[in-house]
This record gives sequence, C-alpha cells and structure tokens, in this order.
Amino acid sequence: MKILVWPDHDIPNVALYNWFHVGSRNERPGNTGLSHFFEHMMFNGSEHYPPGEFDRVMEQNGGSNNAFTSEDVTCYQDWFPKSFLDLIFRLEADRICCLSFDPKKVESERQVVYAERRTSVDNDNGSLLDEQVQAAAYVAHTYHNPVIGWPGDIERWSIDDLRDYFKIHYAPNSATLIVVGDVTPEEVFALAERHFGPIPAVPMPKDRITLEPPQPGERRVSIRKPGQTPLLEMAFHTGAGDDRDAETRDLLVDILSSGESSRLYRRLVDQDRLALSANAYVSPEGFDPGLIKIAVTVAPDKTPAAAEAALLDELSKVAASGPTEQELRKAKNGALVGYWKQLKTINAKAAALGTYEVFRGDYRKLFSAPERYERVTRAGIQELARKTFDEKNRTVGALYPEKEQATR
Repeated sequence: MKILVWPDHDIPNVALYNWFHVGSRNERPGNTGLSHFFEHMMFNGSEHYPPGEFDRVMEQNGGSNNAFTSEDVTCYQDWFPKSFLDLIFRLEADRICCLSFDPKKVESERQVVYAERRTSVDNDNGSLLDEQVQAAAYVAHTYHNPVIGWPGDIERWSIDDLRDYFKIHYAPNSATLIVVGDVTPEEVFALAERHFGPIPAVPMPKDRITLEPPQPGERRVSIRKPGQTPLLEMAFHTGAGDDRDAETRDLLVDILSSGESSRLYRRLVDQDRLALSANAYVSPEGFDPGLIKIAVTVAPDKTPAAAEAALLDELSKVAASGPTEQELRKAKNGALVGYWKQLKTINAKAAALGTYEVFRGDYRKLFSAPERYERVTRAGIQELARKTFDEKNRTVGALYPEKEQATR
C-alpha cells in the first residue's frame, strides 16, 4: 500500500481517501458494473460490523463518508475528527479483510444498483446519449463499458463472480491511501501497519487492456425517445491523464465552454440561439487515452443538425487560428484560481494529491502545476485542437425527442 500524508493542523479534522486501482476498465463482458457494485457492498457489512454499522459508527463519532467509482478507480472517502483516527483505520481495514457476502444483502443491493441505473441512465436522456456515444467511440478498449454496468450483467452476477472479483482487486497492495489533516506521518504509518499490515497482499493482475486503435472515420449514434429537448454530443479521442498535453487540454476545454464568455456559449447560446447550454469536458481522465466530449442541450425549436454545424464551425476556427491572447490569459487565470482554491481545505488537498499520484503518476506534479499552465502557448492549444478535432476522430450522437404515447 502506498501512503501519502499531508499534515495540516489548522483544524482538528482529517480527510482520508483510499483509492483502489480498479474500475470499469478492469471489467469484461459478463461482469460489467462489478467495480461500482462493490462501492455499494463495502458499506453493507463485514465480519465485525453488521450492515449499517459502518455509517452508524462514523456518524456517532462526528464523521461522514462517501465513495465514487470511475472507469479507472474506486475511491472511498472519510471525513472525521482527529480523535476518530484509529477507529477509521480499523473500519477501513475490516471491510477489506472481512467483507460480508450475505446472499440476501447481495440481492438487495443488486436491486438498488439496477434502480440507480434506471434513474441515472435509462430515464436520463443526457446520460443515455453519453453512454451510447462512449460505447461507439470505443470499440476495443474497455472504456466501451459503462461504469454502472450493462443491464444484462447487473441481472446475472453470481456470488462466485463477486468473491472472485473482490479477491483479485481488493487488498492493501492495490490501494493508494491519502491522509490529510491534523496528523503526523509517523502515527498514520503506525496505524496502517497495525490495521492493514496483517491483511495478505494479492498478486496484482496483469494489465492486459486492449489498446483502442485509431478511429478510421466519423461514427454516428441516433436515439429517439420521449423527452423535452433535442440533445447533441460529440466525442473526440485525446490523450491519457498523464500525457504531456494535460494542461494544454485543460485550457482548451476551458476556452471552449467555461462561462458566458466562452466560445461555445457565445456562438451556440448567445449569438445563434441554437442551444440552451454547451459544455466541454474530458472523460475519462484516466490511465489510458480518453475523450474530449462536448454536450449540447439544443433549443426546443432548433435541430441537432443546426447546432452541429455551428459547433463544428467553432471547433474549426480554434484549430485554424488558435485562441486569442485574451482567451488564453482568461483560461490560465481560471486554472490558477481553481488550483489555489483547491488547496484551502483538507478535503480538496486529499482529492488533488490522490488525483496527481494515481492518474498523473507522481503527487509532486501537483506542486508544479502552476508553472506548467503558464508554459502553455496559443500555438500549443491550436496544435492540440487541430490534431483532436479531425473529422475521422469524432463520434457524433443526437437524441431526438418523441412524444410519449398516451396510456389508459
């Protein structure tokens, strides 16, 4: 287990992030969604703490917790008073060494996850379109699969599937532990040795992830289902989280869609009145090359085709001429403000430290980020835009709303 400690004695609190190097990237057809399922199961009982006890003990001692699963990791988060430090380590270690696989609880959580999928994907037009666009953009790499899993797999996991997956991926040597707050490195290392030390290491699985080949041409997705507004999404293949273009990519995305002075807002929302919103982001920002995605909520009286034409025109302008000096300065200022703001709280420090260590290969890169942002040039952004926004490199999805059928 790699452990990073950042002492911060301003307040007597602690933020703990335990990053397990397992996400939907590690899943295969038949077991998609298992990483996310364990995010649920880890709160549902272990050998020494019955279902619900983890949360009860945490809240009784003034703490709180959460977790998230992505394509690349599953991360468990705890926020608590310093006096609770030993108990937190005991709780976290117990659910790694001794997680319960009660069949009734498994079936109960299966229904919870399936309901979550219906609510957050099947009945959410934006999420459904995004899932289909990502599946079309990746035909070989496991980023093809949704983090929450495909419905048929959620229905059919077995107890043996769960046990085997947990045995392979959940052990101290597959985790990166970040602890920030009113602590010393010596006490954190001692507690980790006491509570995690007795848990056996597991052989790390070989990282046999199929590389996504270069996309040979534009791909298209079309969805028709009940909805209020048309939706448009474009996805373009880009680099991994730790590549040399990381900061350039951040600034390019910011220039496209951050605020009402951004390129896409001014063109699609303000000027042409084609959209209600337009947002660009990188997904997934992980171990392998991800996507720059642009999601547009089309105005109800306009068409995805019209919004697409305007969007492609704006992207071609950035690729042809790059940003203005004013746009670049605004994006750099925004990145630097965000950077310094995230270092004001122990929670944000823990998140940032873990992100740089896990996804960018070295936590020390966090502290030199401002210099890397300042080194980004207009020419660098133009070159990345030219390389990224190529017709052959894009996947386009549109959702066309239909009227719901009346039922008796």
